[in-house]
Amino acid sequence: MNYKLHTPEGVRDLLPEECAKKKEIEKRIECVFNRYGYYNVETPTFEYYDVFLERKEDLQQKHIYKFADREGDILALRPDMTPPIARIGATVFKEERKPVRLCYLGNAFRFYESLQGKNREFSQAGVELLGINSDEADGEVIAVAIHSLLAAGLNDFQIDLGQVEFFKGILQEAGLSEDEGEELRQLIENKDFIGVEEFIEQFQLNPNLKELFLDLPKLCGPIDIIEKTKVRTENSRARRALEKLENVYSILRDYGIEKYVSFDLGMVNRINYYTGIIFRGYTFGTGSSILDGGRYDRLLGEFGHDCPAVGFGIMTDQLINAINRQKIKIPVWKVDTLLVYNKEGRKQALMTADTLRREGMYIENSLLDGDIEAQKEYARSKNIDGILYFIDEQKIELIDLKNNQSVKTTVDQLLERSEGREEN
Repeated sequence: MNYKLHTPEGVRDLLPEECAKKKEIEKRIECVFNRYGYYNVETPTFEYYDVFLERKEDLQQKHIYKFADREGDILALRPDMTPPIARIGATVFKEERKPVRLCYLGNAFRFYESLQGKNREFSQAGVELLGINSDEADGEVIAVAIHSLLAAGLNDFQIDLGQVEFFKGILQEAGLSEDEGEELRQLIENKDFIGVEEFIEQFQLNPNLKELFLDLPKLCGPIDIIEKTKVRTENSRARRALEKLENVYSILRDYGIEKYVSFDLGMVNRINYYTGIIFRGYTFGTGSSILDGGRYDRLLGEFGHDCPAVGFGIMTDQLINAINRQKIKIPVWKVDTLLVYNKEGRKQALMTADTLRREGMYIENSLLDGDIEAQKEYARSKNIDGILYFIDEQKIELIDLKNNQSVKTTVDQLLERSEGREEN
């Protein structure tokens, strides 16, 4: 195998059309982030391995690309964007007046086995709101997530809300140990109904609580699922968690985006990482979530500064896959004009083309020798719709390849017409 001609497994090239679509979608998402007051930051592609070591319960260490530098320090390609943001929040922004709103777009890396079919390099875009623990903060971040997906071009999607404190509360009510709770959590997250039933039968629980655990993977739906569930537990911790979900839903209703929201009380992933509300975004055309987020009030403390935080990350590659499969058209830039000139018209052609570029046109200079028919053939092969042909310093020909028409004019008339369009 000639390794010079191939990419490693799990990574791939983005060719012009796909790359342009990705950049356009990221630009739309970033615009939403910025308009809500979130400032961009960039973190290094690789960090000290210790930055990610504390999350061993959430991210398997075998998935992290790690290596040693010349000084013998162990480094890692970032497997997730959130820990580096937490590091920044706990150090650089330690004394900053809260809240601090940060956003990012970047690539992360995880070593997945080839049979898993996942990319080992993938893109994420997200926000982190640091310093405020409130339902208003949770609601804002979810609103930003929803508006980001809408800006990207999606209309048919759903954000499922859950609360890890609800699960912790009913575990507390049942008197289950931490290890027992973790085993049950995994069964519930995998929607293993039979496994949940077999596990619960080991314990002497009152029938109502046992039934609640058995129903947990199925407690999904609109807002009324919260009220129906609230009466099934006496644990104050669990009931407070459900009330917080109701509060956040009320806030999202005031944003006017409640139609995108539903609830999943069986969403109990990574309960040692998240500390409150958790949410995931789904749409058809992809086999996994396109967005994950939640409150993680203890993460910054691992970097030496306790500070509440809530955020989310959009899996950009998954989002683009869904957009493609849903056949959503994303307009992207393309060259609209081919600039052709004779030697005596070159100076004027180059100056005029730069003027038109500043006004928003996408113009490619022709570097080909040959007559105008050869230039037309090249333009059509590149899907360029028009030719701007400078015959000399003043005389030009505008060739419309879509309609196979041409008009002869002058530089002055062309620029006057262009200025008129700009004023309008």
